[in-house]
Amino acid sequence: MHFNEYIDSQKDRFLADLARLVKVRSVREDATADHPYGDGPAKALDEAIAICAEHGFDMKNLNYHAGETDLGEDPALLILAHLDVVDEGEGWTKPPYEMTEEDGKLYGRGTMDDKGPALAALYAMEAVRECGIKLNKGVRLVLGCAEETGSEDMEYYFKNRPALPYCFSPDAAYPLIHLEKGRFAPYFSKSWDAVNIIPRIMRIDGGTTPNIVPCKASAVVLGLTAAQVQPVCDAYKEKTGANYVLTEEFNCEGGVCCKKLVITAEGAAAHASEPYKGNNAQTALLALLGALPLADTPCTQAVAALNRLFPHGDTAGETVGIAMKDDISGDLTFNFGVLSMDETGCTACFDSRVPVCANKENVFDVVAAALQKEGFALHEDAHMIPAHHVPKDAPIVQTLLSVYEQYTGEKGEAYAIGGGTYVHDIEGGVAFGCEMPGVDYRLHGADEFADLDTLLLSAKMFAEAIVRLCGE
Repeated sequence: MHFNEYIDSQKDRFLADLARLVKVRSVREDATADHPYGDGPAKALDEAIAICAEHGFDMKNLNYHAGETDLGEDPALLILAHLDVVDEGEGWTKPPYEMTEEDGKLYGRGTMDDKGPALAALYAMEAVRECGIKLNKGVRLVLGCAEETGSEDMEYYFKNRPALPYCFSPDAAYPLIHLEKGRFAPYFSKSWDAVNIIPRIMRIDGGTTPNIVPCKASAVVLGLTAAQVQPVCDAYKEKTGANYVLTEEFNCEGGVCCKKLVITAEGAAAHASEPYKGNNAQTALLALLGALPLADTPCTQAVAALNRLFPHGDTAGETVGIAMKDDISGDLTFNFGVLSMDETGCTACFDSRVPVCANKENVFDVVAAALQKEGFALHEDAHMIPAHHVPKDAPIVQTLLSVYEQYTGEKGEAYAIGGGTYVHDIEGGVAFGCEMPGVDYRLHGADEFADLDTLLLSAKMFAEAIVRLCGE
């Protein structure tokens, strides 16, 4: 039997295994004594280890940072996938942690990012083994637990395990990613003394994750009524495209009672590497707040400064002074993704994906100066990650593109993305699959889905890649 036929014969088993993984809410949480990324990712790894055992693979648990399993001796090919997911957010029409199959689409958080592709790699390895294909070199599958929150799992992994001659991650798109933009996502802050005058901003709660365009943000304002603010909301809905919801409450502090107004902005989520595909509720809220008749407090001044630095709709970093592009990696992208403000200060973070031409002088120093001018300071750990680039004529690039062309009948080309994958710091590493060109799988958004046929086709392509890179 050819491995393609074997993979087709395993469809029902594949679906059952993926449903088991999707059922685990593997969102990073506070670390425990045994689980460095919380109980959710650890539970997902336990489930993956059980699935591997049922498929005849012994997966080592590397202290809940990652799992590792091999096919064959002396591995030469490393496949890196991940089991953690971003949180579910809002707006789902299907249960986010119960896989739903509908017209060939598999809905659920992680079906495409990255539990489905991880499973496709495991099935590829099993197919090669079960079809009796001899390998000169082995293949190693690693399933990590913290890709979505900075890839600390891979920092741990490569301190303890070796890199291999070939490496790809099925955590991006076809045909192949040979260039990943760099990333500059610094936290910055400012503090001040509270003042007790109205109307004023009490607090702002924006996004909590830098690599997601915030779909919701809220502010609490003292001393204004919904009737006063509604006309401004109507005007700014036209300007920003965001929806504004007003809720009146009553606030009494220190014997003084006044109106408390909760203002919620609703936008659209997107990945920070493609912020123009979303609508940033956080910047839409700041734009609205900047137009309200508020007292001249430090909070009001901070909102004005943030509006000057990060105006709504700027997804290129133009206003802060870092917009740039180059021929091989394209444009810099910019997402103001995190903001928490109270009456004594604020902490915030933006996420920029920077091209090969970016460096300390034209990005880091420019941002630091712009923030300093407005009274904000970068946190001490702020740093920029440079772009990752593998030449198009590298053997792994040419091999994987050939596999893609063979199995899809489409032209295989290597291109650049703004997102980062596990291979970003691995010399010669590329991303291969599993998103097909032109399909929006709603990654990091509501109703994320994978296409069953695409996942099975990916398993076949991965098996072919194993044979070509590791075979006789």
